[in-house]
Amino acid sequence: MIKTRITEMLGIEYPIIQGGMQWLACAELASAVSNAGGLGIVTALSFLSLDEIRQEIRRMRDMTDKPFGLNISMLPIFIPGEMTSRIVDLLIEEQVPVVETAGRSPEEFAHRLKEGGVKLIHKVPAVRFAQKAERIGADAVTVVGFECAGHPGMDDVPSLILVPKAAESVSIPVIAAGGFCDGKGLVAALAMGAEAILMGTRFMASKEAPMHENCKKWMLGATERDTRIVERSIRNPCRVIINEASDKVVELEARGTTLEELLPIISGKGGRAAYQSGDLNAGIIACGQVVGRIHEIKSCAEIIQDIVQEAQSITGRLGGLFQQGN
Repeated sequence: MIKTRITEMLGIEYPIIQGGMQWLACAELASAVSNAGGLGIVTALSFLSLDEIRQEIRRMRDMTDKPFGLNISMLPIFIPGEMTSRIVDLLIEEQVPVVETAGRSPEEFAHRLKEGGVKLIHKVPAVRFAQKAERIGADAVTVVGFECAGHPGMDDVPSLILVPKAAESVSIPVIAAGGFCDGKGLVAALAMGAEAILMGTRFMASKEAPMHENCKKWMLGATERDTRIVERSIRNPCRVIINEASDKVVELEARGTTLEELLPIISGKGGRAAYQSGDLNAGIIACGQVVGRIHEIKSCAEIIQDIVQEAQSITGRLGGLFQQGN
């Protein structure tokens, strides 16, 4: 075991958390992460109704007896406020132990979650938002650096700067996200003051991820230069792979566009089609720069064990560097 405030708070063996990825973060993937000693997360945005979310939560319970979480996107364009409130009620009713929120402040739900015994982890792209999360009662905060897949915020600050500054600025545990895929990253995150890492892109390249093999093969051949930031024009930057869909977004943003014009491309339906068909140009596909450091498709259990073993080896080697001479 690796003991941190996060492992103790969440009841997990290792400080490794799987990111909430639309269409991919389902029971098969999340339960594999939880069973391997990390925290698996199911994404509410992948399902079309409360009944479907409830069914997936119950599938998780059939597949693991370990802690797991539910990710809720708080952006109204994806999940309306009324639906968000109903999802919160559902996860309390189903006794989901952890919720990860993102997109906007979960302040209106914080008290209800605390009373329901749910640990609240809020994901943010900046220190000022981490401080706000602490003020509203979040139990922990995930800080995403500019390298991350999905939404890194408007400030373009990388994890190496953002994580230690956040850890110095709040008293609640910090989870580091953006650029992490191995034991080197875990040791670095812990050294910077974080108490866990969150990985999305690394778990995309896993045997359990419900993604077409063509997509996984692309990841193995990709470099850190094969992603780009889109959606700056609507103040919702998103890191995605360079493909025909993201080319179209770049073109629209360059000539001036609206959210309504972008939504058919960025809503996620095209990404789902890409994951299912293996056509990498079918839609927007979120992916972090760390894809350039991923070279094997492994099971979630193998990924986690590799990270833990490498971290142990590194800490042992570093300890030897600081031995005092006679």
